[in-house]
Amino acid sequence: MSDNKTLQVNGRSYPWMKQPVVVVCVDGCEQEYINQAIQAGVTSFLKKLAAQGTVLTGDCVVPSFTNPNNLSIVTGAPPSVHGICGNYFLDREANQEVMMNDAKYLRAGTLFEAFSNAGAKVAVITAKDKLRSLLGHKMRGGICFSAEKADQATLEQNGVENLLELVGMPLPSVYSAELSEFVFAAGVKLLETQRPDIMYLSTTDYIQHKYAPGTPGANAFYAMMDHYLTQLDALGAVIGLTADHGMNAKTDSAGKPNVIYLQDVLDAKVGNGKTRVILPITDPYVVHHGALGSYATVYLNEGADLASVTRQVNAIPGIELVLTRTEAAARFELPEDRIGDLVVVSERLTVIGTSASRHDLSELKLPLRSHGGISEQRVPLMFNRRLAAIPSDHRLRNFDVFFLAMNAAA
Repeated sequence: MSDNKTLQVNGRSYPWMKQPVVVVCVDGCEQEYINQAIQAGVTSFLKKLAAQGTVLTGDCVVPSFTNPNNLSIVTGAPPSVHGICGNYFLDREANQEVMMNDAKYLRAGTLFEAFSNAGAKVAVITAKDKLRSLLGHKMRGGICFSAEKADQATLEQNGVENLLELVGMPLPSVYSAELSEFVFAAGVKLLETQRPDIMYLSTTDYIQHKYAPGTPGANAFYAMMDHYLTQLDALGAVIGLTADHGMNAKTDSAGKPNVIYLQDVLDAKVGNGKTRVILPITDPYVVHHGALGSYATVYLNEGADLASVTRQVNAIPGIELVLTRTEAAARFELPEDRIGDLVVVSERLTVIGTSASRHDLSELKLPLRSHGGISEQRVPLMFNRRLAAIPSDHRLRNFDVFFLAMNAAA
């Protein structure tokens, strides 16, 4: 493939790679984690980026959850284009609440599909298997696997085999820092041995849900990450680092979870069965957050009045924003047909649940930390290269990371 080749993906131009491009999505990376780790002196590579690379801040997609943001990053477009607007949603055609991790819900092609079909070597490594089929959709050849199921990877299905032996690590627990470390260690090994043109590394936010910025557990995680980033840099890769969302404490001053059980409130105020609350944070990994986040959608059934329900929700202490479907689709660039009649966002220290009886918080051994709202929207955008001038009127987004790494990195 000629170095002069440029591909168009979802309305954006991406030039062919002159050196490997590695984009890292650090799940749940509130910017303060990096700041505190640098202050603690454990992340020399990340500290160096301010002087020798480019350190910016951008906005993630709201809802600030994993699936919509990872898909925005790899399509270079918001959910209104690619269609993935949560980890979980109400499929109205089936009248069923389902995980939105099936590629049938994807409405746009990824950079990986475009570049692999054009002959590029592409490697995609994700921590949790829930993202793998979406990220690797329609990739031709290449490597795509999850750390969670690395022991099951085959040459035919994943483009690589004998991963535990290659990486030199045992299969990590899904609830561990090692799940993310496996992603980084595998990325370094693949860059050394196969030198893909494009590589995407997507971690898990298990540590960020557990530990606040600056704590020993958090700093140890970022020191580990820094170690592998140093190796990727030494191998000559252009590195772009961002996050799918930030993370905040969701507790009162005594450390007790601040939860609005919205379905219980609406059942009491509007009537049983008049509304249906959906939590798009829902996924199989409830130990992290108990399926509690700062964003919810509400579907109205027969007999419920939109204006009345809006007033009722707005009056709840801890609610930051209530938008109609049309308003939310416009403000947050969401697919209007895949969100509720209302979108509800809670304040920074508050999360939204459905009914108290449906949330098991017994696994939350530490004060609740979660995400989903506007308060988790600011995320890092960091590069190991100096970037060419960025228009001052451009709103930086996490899904600019590939575009900037491939177009503006010197």
